[in-house]
Amino acid sequence: MFTTQVPWLTTLILLPMVAAIAVPLIPDKDGKTLRWYGLGVGLVELALTVYLAATQFDRTAVGFQLSETYAWLPQLGVNWSVAVDGISLPLLVLTAFVNTLALMAAWRVSHKPRLFYGLMLALYGAQMGVFVAKDLLLFFTMWELELVPVYLLISIWGGPKRLYAATKFILYTALASLFILVAGLGLAFSGDRITFDLAELGLKEYPAALELFAYVGFLIAFAVKLPMFPVHTWLPDAHGEASAPVSMVLAGILLKMGGYGLIRMNMELLPNAHSHFAPVLVVLGVVNIVYGAFAAFGQTNLKRRLAYSSVSHMGFVLIGLASFTEVGLNGAMLQMLSHGLIAAALFFLAGAAYDRTHTLMMDEMSGLAQQMPKIFALFTVAAMASLALPGMSGFVSELTVFLGMANSDAYSLSFKTVIVFLSAVGLILTPIYLLSMLREVFYGDGAPAPKQDNWFSDANPREVFIAVCFLVPIIGIGLYPKLAMTSYDTKTVHIAQKVGAALPIFATVEPQEMTAEQVLFPITPALIAPQLD
Repeated sequence: MFTTQVPWLTTLILLPMVAAIAVPLIPDKDGKTLRWYGLGVGLVELALTVYLAATQFDRTAVGFQLSETYAWLPQLGVNWSVAVDGISLPLLVLTAFVNTLALMAAWRVSHKPRLFYGLMLALYGAQMGVFVAKDLLLFFTMWELELVPVYLLISIWGGPKRLYAATKFILYTALASLFILVAGLGLAFSGDRITFDLAELGLKEYPAALELFAYVGFLIAFAVKLPMFPVHTWLPDAHGEASAPVSMVLAGILLKMGGYGLIRMNMELLPNAHSHFAPVLVVLGVVNIVYGAFAAFGQTNLKRRLAYSSVSHMGFVLIGLASFTEVGLNGAMLQMLSHGLIAAALFFLAGAAYDRTHTLMMDEMSGLAQQMPKIFALFTVAAMASLALPGMSGFVSELTVFLGMANSDAYSLSFKTVIVFLSAVGLILTPIYLLSMLREVFYGDGAPAPKQDNWFSDANPREVFIAVCFLVPIIGIGLYPKLAMTSYDTKTVHIAQKVGAALPIFATVEPQEMTAEQVLFPITPALIAPQLD
């Protein structure tokens, strides 16, 4: 394990936050200085993150690395404790990458630019804090802190219904976050010693009732953020009203915080309860995939269609987490990284089209392929990645989840067959609604093209650069998935083995004599039958 005297992770949290506080001191009249200031901070943060990942992180180690601990509230046993491992590091790099490009995408923001860039930088730092927090209360603090900038960014710079969307977002996510605090306090005060350190919490043994209670609390909180059906309805509203840079961060990072929480808290801290609830996650994952795909069909608003597409794609994360296999968990991690890149690219390009047409209604955007060929080409490539075209990251991640579920020994053959079949239905629906979206927006219904003097301008070099920055890793991971998998493979193997070993923990008979009802909650007793050797 690497040790260091340099406070790398604390720097990654505080740099954008301090920069946000300093925004009022930046002399600026027209917003140009603030643009370069925000982008400069983002680039420095990204460079530090990449340097840390490339030179300071041991990919073969399982435990936390680069740990930093400072007394915060010693009377309560609360510390400023940060660290990274194979689960958090790739998401940390994704966070730095997407946020930096989102700052570049905000180049045209002219309304209250000082406040806008201050909030974007504060959000940047809070998201970094979520993925490196090793103390449960610090994790909760960062989780809550990122809600405020998102609420303000939607409510001030959003569309006509921005106040409704922002209020719905804060109500859903803030109320759900309380379950993190309640569940965390229950775990911290259990046993002889009070601790909020995640590594120490993972070593405790909890009563079955407390573990199940805490699991449900964490699940509710992270399900809202993921988002999971039926607590997903805030997402289409938020995306439909948010500006493009905010949508990039929402889709690229905030949803991944839900998946990260499920791995870190529900799986790693509570593997015994996970063995009970895994079938629920599988079923809800399938519902997400199929429901999200069908709901996307009914959307005439471009960004709302993409939002429901995100709901569908995050269903694969749930299935991978509940597969009890190393391959499935690897696929869930890869799906989070892949979707973060693809969704951010799509929402950025949707915003570029909106900047020119001033509408998100697809039937009003017809015929744009001839007028904006660069945006059309980039949008098409991103959509192909989203529908899991071979050679792109979406194909590899979803295929890996399928393989993980199909090879799982924790479920009966009939159950796995049903799950894989229904998930495949979602895969079939995805290209249909994405290709129809391309047809409506860029080809239209055959109406004649507008006159030359009414044509919209095509993507400028800055916009092409941002889109290409997303597409390069999407294709790179699709062609060589090991680029991403090497950073978390050791850790996912460890977690998969841990939850796999916990399958019979609540049983009162020997494993070979166990029935479905004795191992898992009997939600689908005819389909679920663990096969434990």
